Amino acid sequence: MDSNYRVSSDMKENTPVLVVEGDITSESDSDIMKTYASIKEKHNPANLIINFEKTNYINSAGIATLINIIQDMGEKNGRVAFVGLSNHFQKVMDIVGISDFVDIVNTNDQAMEKIKARS
Repeated sequence: MDSNYRVSSDMKENTPVLVVEGDITSESDSDIMKTYASIKEKHNPANLIINFEKTNYINSAGIATLINIIQDMGEKNGRVAFVGLSNHFQKVMDIVGISDFVDIVNTNDQAMEKIKARS
């Protein structure tokens, strides 16, 4: 069976980028968390970019996954930036309160500018 999502990672300068394409649901949770765990193990990042440019849908299980990552990064004073949220996703993040805990920008380059400004 084909999945409705794809999870990968990339680097922007020295900052890991978690890329989620398709749907963020309980089906994708395991792969998102495995990719995040791999990023943590390899890079122990102080900052993380999560790219949503090709994300189509998110449900409450997907929101819980994101909250877990944000909390984990926050435990070591790390920051998370969300990139490429559609207007609808932006509203969802505002409604559930995630917007208060992450930087929300349009591009990976803008995320890097925020990261550098905090350094």
